[in-house]
Amino acid sequence: MPGTVLLLAAAPVGKGCLVDAASVLPVLAAVSPAVLSGTDTANVVELADPLEPQAVLTRLRAAAAAPGPLTVFVTGQLLLDRRQHLPHLALARTTTATVRYTGFPWHWIREELRLRQAGTTTVVLDLHADTETWQWLRTHPLDCGRNIEVYGRVAPPPSRRTVGAPTYMKAVATILRSGHRPAVSELHQQVLARLGDEVYADVVLGVPGVGAAHVGAPGVAVPVPGGAAPRPPHRPERPRAQVPDGLNDADRPREREAVRPADDDPHAYITAAVQSGRHSDADALAAEHEQAAVRAHGAGSEQALHWAEVRADLAMFAGDPVRSCRTWLAVATARLNAGQTPDTLTVEAAVDRAHHQWGQIRDVAPARELGLALAELRGRVPGRREGALENIKQQLSQLQTQS
Repeated sequence: MPGTVLLLAAAPVGKGCLVDAASVLPVLAAVSPAVLSGTDTANVVELADPLEPQAVLTRLRAAAAAPGPLTVFVTGQLLLDRRQHLPHLALARTTTATVRYTGFPWHWIREELRLRQAGTTTVVLDLHADTETWQWLRTHPLDCGRNIEVYGRVAPPPSRRTVGAPTYMKAVATILRSGHRPAVSELHQQVLARLGDEVYADVVLGVPGVGAAHVGAPGVAVPVPGGAAPRPPHRPERPRAQVPDGLNDADRPREREAVRPADDDPHAYITAAVQSGRHSDADALAAEHEQAAVRAHGAGSEQALHWAEVRADLAMFAGDPVRSCRTWLAVATARLNAGQTPDTLTVEAAVDRAHHQWGQIRDVAPARELGLALAELRGRVPGRREGALENIKQQLSQLQTQS
C-alpha cells in the first residue's frame, strides 16, 4: 500500500520571522518519495509558506484520510494566541497580534490525526518558539494525539535580529538522501549525533506512540500519558511590577500598565519584560519569586529550582551565556544534592543546557573556569548523547593554549 507524505514549512514574512523554514524544502524534495515515506511508493504533498489556515487544514485532512502510512514533516515557528494562550504554527501572514486568526492552531493537528490507526503515523518536527511560547512549554504538553510517533526538536528563540536555521530537518533530509530510511527512532538519534552540542539547548522530542511531550525542564521532553497538562509550578503572591529607572512617580503607574499583560501570571509579566528588552527587570522579578520560594519551601525545592531555571533562561535571552551556564550548573548540582539520580531527566536537562551555554562563551577565563566545573559534572551526569565529556575535554585543551 502506498504511503503519504506531507511536507509543511511555514514562517511569517518580515521581522516576526524566527526561522528560515522554507529553506528546508529543496533538501527534502531531493529525497525520493519512497524513502521519505518508508514505503515502496508514496504520494508527496508540499506546502511552502502557506497563507491561510484553512488551506493547511484541507491538505492535512486529506493526508490523514489516506490509507497506508502517513509521515508529516513540519518546519516552522510556534506562537501563542493572546486570548486563549494556545500554540499555533505561524503562517506567512501571522503576527503576534493576529495569530488567533492567521496562524494554524496546533490542536487541529491532534484532531485530524486522532482517528489514525496506531503505528501508521509519524510526525517529524523542527520548530522554533518565541519567548512566550518557550515559557509556556514548561507547563504544557505539545500534543499531536494518541498513537502518534513524534520526533524532532523545539528550539528557543534565536538571538535578536537573527533568523534561525532548520538544522534538525536539514540533517534528516541529508541522511535520507543516501537512499536508506532507518527506523525513525534511529534516524532521530543519527540526527542528534550529527548536530552535536548545537541541540543541547533544545526541547528534544522523541516520543514513540505517545504523541504528547511536556518539558520537565528546557532541553528534555517528558511523555504525558493521555496528553494531560501537568500541574503548574508554585507561584508566590502577585509581584510588584518592575519599571525602568529615570521615571517620575506619575510616569511609573503608566509604565506598569503599558507592559502589564492581561492576567496576573508572573511568567506573563516576565515574558512582557523580555519582549520589550527589559532583561534586568525580568531577572529581578524572577529573583523575587525564587527568594520567596526558598523561604517558603527550601532552596532544593521544586518551586525554588523552577525559578532558578527561569533565571537561567532569562540570562540566555539577555545574551549572557556565562550567567546562564553558571545557573544551570547550580540547578543540576542542587538536584543531585536533593537526591535526584544522574539519569533523572531534569538533571540531564540542566547539564545539557549548561553545556550548550558554555559553548557560547567567548571569554577565555570564564570558559576555563566553568568548563572545569562542567567536566566534573559531566563525569557524574554523562547524559544520553555519546561523547559529551570528550567534547568538553577537547575544548578545555584548546582553551589552555589560549592566552
